[in-house]
Amino acid sequence: MTQDKPFSYGKIFAIGSGFFALTLGWTFYNAYMPLLLGDYIESRAIRGGIMGLDNLLAVILIPFIGAWSDKVDTKLGKRLPFIVVGMPAAALFFILIPYGALNTLWLLLAIDIMFLLAMTIYRAPVIALMPDHTPSEKRSTANGIINLMGGIGALIALFGLSTLYGIERTYPFIVAGILLLLSFIFLYFTVDRRPPYVGSSEDEIEEIQASKSFFHGFGKILKPEFRGHFFILFAIFLYFIGYAGLEAQFTVYAVEFLKMEAGKAGFTLGFFSLAFVIFAVPAGLLGSKLGKLPIMLIGLVILPLTFISIPSLPLLNTVFPELNQVLVLQLVLFSGGIAWAFINVQAYPLVADLGGMSKIGFFTGLYYLFSMASSIIAPGLLGLIMDVFSPPSLFYGAALTFVIAFYFLKKGSNIVRKNKALINDSISF
Repeated sequence: MTQDKPFSYGKIFAIGSGFFALTLGWTFYNAYMPLLLGDYIESRAIRGGIMGLDNLLAVILIPFIGAWSDKVDTKLGKRLPFIVVGMPAAALFFILIPYGALNTLWLLLAIDIMFLLAMTIYRAPVIALMPDHTPSEKRSTANGIINLMGGIGALIALFGLSTLYGIERTYPFIVAGILLLLSFIFLYFTVDRRPPYVGSSEDEIEEIQASKSFFHGFGKILKPEFRGHFFILFAIFLYFIGYAGLEAQFTVYAVEFLKMEAGKAGFTLGFFSLAFVIFAVPAGLLGSKLGKLPIMLIGLVILPLTFISIPSLPLLNTVFPELNQVLVLQLVLFSGGIAWAFINVQAYPLVADLGGMSKIGFFTGLYYLFSMASSIIAPGLLGLIMDVFSPPSLFYGAALTFVIAFYFLKKGSNIVRKNKALINDSISF
């Protein structure tokens, strides 16, 4: 009985510190690594392709590492051996990134690859710690705590570390590395070596489910009877191209086109994340009341309109010179973050409902597979659009992915409704 087993919110916060450090590192890396690469590589497409490497490694390696951590049995338990190796190594190589950038491109790339490998080693095991320590009835609450800490990590990266980058670009990497080490120490001395719920946690590791869905069941989703389901997943794939590409290329646009200081560029991007954190819960409540699909569709209308307005902001400044162009951009990005909350908060529950009670794990895996796969090509694709056309075309390209996603989400939902394949009756179509 789960009530006879221990459960501690303190340990959930300790585990959340690992996700905090993970999100902080990734957010800052995505915002500023393209600028460091820009010292050596002019092409935004090539820089974007390098930025997609971390997601490629994630899709290929994380499922196997996660499955490996299910099977090993050491004095440190199942997950900690990977965390002991990965987190300190990731902290070290993250600190070394700006120093590599001061020397040669090849040294920078070598350090970058080692950092990405280290992050990949511990990513799935640290995520698996939550279900290892949590009974099933408390996992939604625990996951909310962990994602909140991840959101705080993203805000610290874009507001706090970006400010440090404007002072000296080695400082934020050092601070982030130290925070990663502190999170590791906190985890090491807090989590159980033999967690009470480890036997039931495998199905809760979404990124491992992505691999299982791909290798064991991806062909099923291509069958005619699942066409509506596929369209919904394809819509998610499309708009994540826009989101991930914009995240990776925004600072490049701001620094190289708007001539904004690098630290201020990351700080400005932080307003998008800030709005998402603030409005995530209200967006979820709206989805519960009005239906997940309608709220997603509203977001898929508002966000591309927000994006296509951004290239016109410099022209607005010529008409109204008294306007603070950076402040206006920050406000526009904040409104975009609200729309992103409308979309992203509803997406996973909508996909999970597609499988009913018996296929949640399968569709969870497909959700993570489609969203992660888009992040592999997004930075390079949006960078190529910027190279071929102009830097402001970043926003038009991103907006286009959301517009097309609107079409496929609407069409797929209509097909699913007609086929009566969606089991959860609470969803409004």
